[in-house]
Amino acid sequence: MTAYDAIVLAGGAAKRLGGADKPGLHVGGRSLLDRVLAVCADARSTVVVGGHRPTVRPVTWTREVPEGGGPLAALGAGVRHTDAESVLVLSADLPFLGEATIRSLLAAAEPGACEGALCTDRDGRDQPLVAVYRAEPLRRELALLATEHGSLAGLPLRILTAELDLARVQADPLASFDCDTWEDIAAARARIREHGSVLDEWITTVKNELGIELDVDTGVLLDLARDAAHGVARPAAPLTTFLVGYAAAMASSGRSPEEAAEAVAEASRKATALALRWAAETEAGSGPGTP
Repeated sequence: MTAYDAIVLAGGAAKRLGGADKPGLHVGGRSLLDRVLAVCADARSTVVVGGHRPTVRPVTWTREVPEGGGPLAALGAGVRHTDAESVLVLSADLPFLGEATIRSLLAAAEPGACEGALCTDRDGRDQPLVAVYRAEPLRRELALLATEHGSLAGLPLRILTAELDLARVQADPLASFDCDTWEDIAAARARIREHGSVLDEWITTVKNELGIELDVDTGVLLDLARDAAHGVARPAAPLTTFLVGYAAAMASSGRSPEEAAEAVAEASRKATALALRWAAETEAGSGPGTP
């Protein structure tokens, strides 16, 4: 995949949210900003333009001049802290942006093809804050606009994108869903809980909260919990999965994430087999002829 730097715009007055700290609002247990930072975790460097706040991973902080100068001024401030040939530019209020969209944008903006690529929404509108720009033409046009207008403050993004040769990427319809109002926030929170993804969202949120970078087969753990609850007692389910995690941590200390995931799987297999044996003994009873 193309190496890139990321700029996340996390300023703005959030007037339609009553001045709330929009990037810090939580959707699915994670702040909007952290959700965006998670999908660009493989950026060489990440610059957040906005006020300092806690984040799930280290970033470089900067502010536009003057503060509140708008997205183009913020982009100009952020790009000064990047040096990769490609720059991913995102707003900080995209709860459903996925890594697949980032990969599509990077592929469409390959060197020689164009000067960048941006997403279009379901109505065909350009989304310049879900985009990848080639650094050289981006810097060139920002400099020209600053010279022509005296500064970038207050200028609309469309005057930048109009000067660049950009490919259009029609991504997941939800990729550019942004949260400008409390109704948008409520809709995003409800969607996570009502569209079959709540378990994945929860596991991802827990791993981020605990600083765990580990892919495990959640189906195996759920089967283990079911077998323990059925074959032993309901409280056995959470206690058994805790013990499996503890055993896996002991067995995988100092090993790679792949080896750690295998340790979880092996501990789960052993515990599942034990739960099934326990259940078999319970069902057979303790009378004569019991194995």
